[in-house]
Amino acid sequence: MTDYQKAVDYLYSLQKFGIKFGLNQTENLLAQLGHPQRRLRCIHVAGTNGKGSTAAMLAAMLKAHGLKVGLYTSPHLVRFTERFMIDGREVGEHRILDIFDRITKFMDPAEPPTFFEVVTAMALACFAEEDLDWSIIEVGMGGRLDATNVIRPELSIITNVALEHQEYLGYTIAAIAREKAGIIKNGVPVVTGARQPAVQSVLKTTCAARKADLYRLGKHFKVRRNSDGSFQYHGLGLHLPHLELSLRGEHQHGNAALALCGLEVLQQRGALKLKQTAVTTALPRTTWPARLETLERNPMVLLDGAHNAHGAEALRIALKQDLTYDKLHLVLGIMSDKDIRGMFRRLLPLAETVILTHPAYPRAADPETLRPLARPYHTRVYVIQDPAAAIAQAKSLAEPNDLVCIAGSLYFAGEVKRLYGEAEPASN
Repeated sequence: MTDYQKAVDYLYSLQKFGIKFGLNQTENLLAQLGHPQRRLRCIHVAGTNGKGSTAAMLAAMLKAHGLKVGLYTSPHLVRFTERFMIDGREVGEHRILDIFDRITKFMDPAEPPTFFEVVTAMALACFAEEDLDWSIIEVGMGGRLDATNVIRPELSIITNVALEHQEYLGYTIAAIAREKAGIIKNGVPVVTGARQPAVQSVLKTTCAARKADLYRLGKHFKVRRNSDGSFQYHGLGLHLPHLELSLRGEHQHGNAALALCGLEVLQQRGALKLKQTAVTTALPRTTWPARLETLERNPMVLLDGAHNAHGAEALRIALKQDLTYDKLHLVLGIMSDKDIRGMFRRLLPLAETVILTHPAYPRAADPETLRPLARPYHTRVYVIQDPAAAIAQAKSLAEPNDLVCIAGSLYFAGEVKRLYGEAEPASN
């Protein structure tokens, strides 16, 4: 076993300490490293869904401007190094090991930090040493007490707000919105795609109190789908009538609009000179794994990370509007703490067959317990415990013009990508 693998295994072992909200541990680690987060020019991205796609589009467009860009996201699907990207490339294992070795010297065994606290500190330390122009930091969960909230960004984006992680964030939309609004800093502008009146009320109130400008999708900037599948962006001053995306789904148009408005806000503040050619070339080349990702053709096999009711609704719309096929065969592996009925209600009525399977993850729901929950929405529901066998069964049922869609969890998506041959890289 390599030293790198031992380091990653140790980090995974910290997951036994669970989720602890608060900034003290992360701030203490960063203080020992000389406060590297203070040397970064950051964009902070929060929200229930769409964080990763929005952040990836931001990173791609900034890179197309000739800038050096870091991107920190979670969770990873296959490789731990996916969490740390610089100019579209994963940070090498040797750099991860070097930072790990330095940061663990400051960890108190009597009061160990959590996995996410350490990994966030590692990301910020790494980025500070790479002479970056911009660092895009994705919130892990919530916002107010998330470990990433140690940064002072130049722009905050809150993609949307839906019910999620209620045991940690609260049991109402307004409560969850308050947690996400916790990333809003004094004088730092905010861009959001949230539409619910209760959420908008929280964001408006917070921004007013902190003298932060708020830009809302549908009011200050707009997006419209064109008949050919492209879309229009009407922004703060920018009008782009024909934009194309590599990422499928109309929901991605909204994510792109958030990223575009963010760049316009930065331009207004003198932090960026926006180039239309950089936008129009970067968006069609942006990639983000497990977002309606094609794994096979004939029949088409797609992988999507939809893991809650809000994500399932985006997937439902994409399956109805953006994809052409005869029959749909669903393979679902879901975590037990999700809104399972909400996901089933949106997805199962579209399918010809539904196969429930069991991802190799501790929080995965046993598909046998899910079968009764699925019956109100579909009569042809099968349980195949092994994911590889479940996918093989779905493919065997599919005709050449059918579609097999695999979804239910980002952790399951990572397992599927490994089944399809994506693996840890050789040490570098």
